[in-house]
Amino acid sequence: MKLLFDFFPILLFFIAYKVFDIYVATGVAIVASILQVLIAWLKTRKFETMHLMTLIIILVFGGLTLYLKDEQFIKWKPTVVNWLFGFLFLASQWLGDKTMIERMMGGNLSLPTSIWKTLNLSWTFFFFLIGGINYYVMSYFTTDTWVNFKMFGMLGLTFLFVILQSFYLSRHLPEPEAEED
Repeated sequence: MKLLFDFFPILLFFIAYKVFDIYVATGVAIVASILQVLIAWLKTRKFETMHLMTLIIILVFGGLTLYLKDEQFIKWKPTVVNWLFGFLFLASQWLGDKTMIERMMGGNLSLPTSIWKTLNLSWTFFFFLIGGINYYVMSYFTTDTWVNFKMFGMLGLTFLFVILQSFYLSRHLPEPEAEED
């Protein structure tokens, strides 16, 4: 359910683009991101860093798209967001006592530091890769292709990466204790 909540601005952006155009879709994405942050706040009384950073970036790049009537700004948003997260995850290898991925998942999993670092570096690589792929698609393909990639390509690659991470994690999780009869 959380994954759907995280991706609903992208879904609304996609639908608005298909029905209207890139500028209406950009406005819808801005409003959806604001709602996402507000709903999360109302439910938990705290802000998620990812949602706040994404909101700020969409306000800047979406705002420039609408103000200047230039779709290139909104196309840059996924690259900027992913590269920013890549840098944050990379920096967390050396700053603080926990990596970014451990801060996010550490409450649910107990893993050795070396596994946390490997997971963190794999997410770092993924963020840089997906940002680079977005840059390539936005630079060499039509807006229609870019919107489809943003909806299906990036989402599909993210799901695939999460599945691969799950397989990796399953090898390193502690064995459940056998129940006594």
